[in-house]
Amino acid sequence: MDLGLADRVYLVTGGSKGLGFATARALVGDGARVVLSSRSQDNVDAAVAELGEGAIGVAGDNADSGLAERMVAAARTRFGRIDGLLISVGGPPPGGVLETGEQAWQDAFSSVFLGTLRLVRRVSDELTEGGAIGLVLGTSVREPFPNLAISNGLRPGLAMVGKTVAKELGARGIRVVSLLPGAVNTERTAQILTNPSALAEREAMIPLRRIAEPEEFGRVAAFALSPAASYLTGCVITVDGGATTTL
Repeated sequence: MDLGLADRVYLVTGGSKGLGFATARALVGDGARVVLSSRSQDNVDAAVAELGEGAIGVAGDNADSGLAERMVAAARTRFGRIDGLLISVGGPPPGGVLETGEQAWQDAFSSVFLGTLRLVRRVSDELTEGGAIGLVLGTSVREPFPNLAISNGLRPGLAMVGKTVAKELGARGIRVVSLLPGAVNTERTAQILTNPSALAEREAMIPLRRIAEPEEFGRVAAFALSPAASYLTGCVITVDGGATTTL
């Protein structure tokens, strides 16, 4: 199936590693161009080098109030258009509700929540009919994950933001989807599942009996952002191998 991605331009935050990079690679592999961001210039340069001429990069954290403007400017200067946005951001530090200090909550809110709002508001101004926005959240939107209190607190709210803004942008023909990855073979998962027994226990809870590879998420995200998914909006797409027990 032709996803219709040829020559379309997408901004991808957190795009140098993990789920963001996997999505950027899927987009570029199907003919799109990408402007990716990462906090580290070295990581940006490495990702762009691997993706080739279909990608450029901007260094910056999602908490940076100027990141959205820099990414928009880079896309306009290099590619002349913007067709979509994928917002991926590194997960907040692990910990329980009672043991996690207020500063950690504030830092995560600035990056994960406010950073997402800034990007959505700025980039939506640039999009025209057929544009798409994807929010990379997590299955904690549906079920809390042990020892990830901050993520459990912030991700469900962002899913509701996604539903709300999908209604606001729908009249302009712009789509908004939320993507809920489960356990994926990334640095983040390695941080959470720190020993082989924890990993084996988690895999035993997944109907497919394994965690996902980033590319498996990236292909779903690329489809959701593509013209081929033209009637998907305001929805939540779970990519977890069937692990989530709720509908």
